[in-house]
Amino acid sequence: MAGVYFHIPFCRQACHYCDFHFSTNQGLKAEMVEAILQEMVLRKDYLIEERIDTIYFGGGTPSLLAASEIAKLLAAIQKHFIVLPGVEVTLEANPDDLDFDTLVAFKSVGINRLSIGIQSFHSHHLQFLHRVHNADQAKNCVQDARKAGFDNISIDLIYALTNETDEEWREDIRQALLLEPEHISSYSLTIEPQTVFGKWAKTGKLRVTDDDVAARHLEILIEQLEASGYEHYEVSNFAKAGFQSKHNSSYWKGAKYLGLGPSAHSYNKVSRQFNVANNHAYLRSIKSGEVPFEKEILSRADKVNEYILTSLRTSWGCNCDYLKNEFDYDLLLEQSAYIQDIIKNEYARLDNAVLSLTKKGKLLADKIASDLFISL
Repeated sequence: MAGVYFHIPFCRQACHYCDFHFSTNQGLKAEMVEAILQEMVLRKDYLIEERIDTIYFGGGTPSLLAASEIAKLLAAIQKHFIVLPGVEVTLEANPDDLDFDTLVAFKSVGINRLSIGIQSFHSHHLQFLHRVHNADQAKNCVQDARKAGFDNISIDLIYALTNETDEEWREDIRQALLLEPEHISSYSLTIEPQTVFGKWAKTGKLRVTDDDVAARHLEILIEQLEASGYEHYEVSNFAKAGFQSKHNSSYWKGAKYLGLGPSAHSYNKVSRQFNVANNHAYLRSIKSGEVPFEKEILSRADKVNEYILTSLRTSWGCNCDYLKNEFDYDLLLEQSAYIQDIIKNEYARLDNAVLSLTKKGKLLADKIASDLFISL
């Protein structure tokens, strides 16, 4: 199984925390869609003979596309790739883009899963994040999506915001649960250097939230969502039974994928490719018949470390037999003392050669994974 990812590099305005590639100038949108269609032709052999079971529109803000533009991209995938019946087609969307008629149009062209960037139900936090929508729009768009026929909805929330209280965070979770989404993704606010928040933090204008607060908010999130019937299947992701994100799960399981559009990444188990993160450079190159990308050939250590990093974040854990069979690396032997220590301290468990993290361990998932890496 393989996936296709579209990076749609346009937003209405820049959120203060976001360091993804985008432009607030939408004048090139139509030209960009045509260029992405051309890139698809140029790269149609990248996933040759692979079956496509997930398609994901990310960005940026792909809900800025017209339904007709999405239809063109989906039709091209059907033409150039082997697409399985029932393919999961996800659209990332902002609440301010999702009126009822737009939702009906998106549904009619083949979008069957929405990932809505709500982030918070408190208007003052939304203003702090520099989001376009307000709390009422956040709730209304989910309700309209239901009326439009969507039965697979994910919402995004951010926690550990500056000056956010535990009570406010609990209320955000409560409001989310009232909407009964099939899936919830939730991330701690991270301060990236090149963002507005990064610049504010550097000058002392922004106080960075303490790690202990972030850990406590994650614990609150896990407790409340699991009590409401959601499976905590990845550190930042929760789903009702049968509604795990197929696309994101394929990343964590090491499936191949093709990324189309400026700044999009691709992976074929041998290498990673990174398209140029510049709209004008991307358009110029595609017009000349070339895809502008850099390539990284993955070493054995890269592959082992990536598997450890991604698998330990999931509920299915790190299969040590897979590491041994696929990469000739015996994690249980090479890291015996460390693994015994994290098991003893209740950060992890080992069952039939599968190493997985406990709730306590998930708070330190990335550190534990990096401690287990092969040295490069």
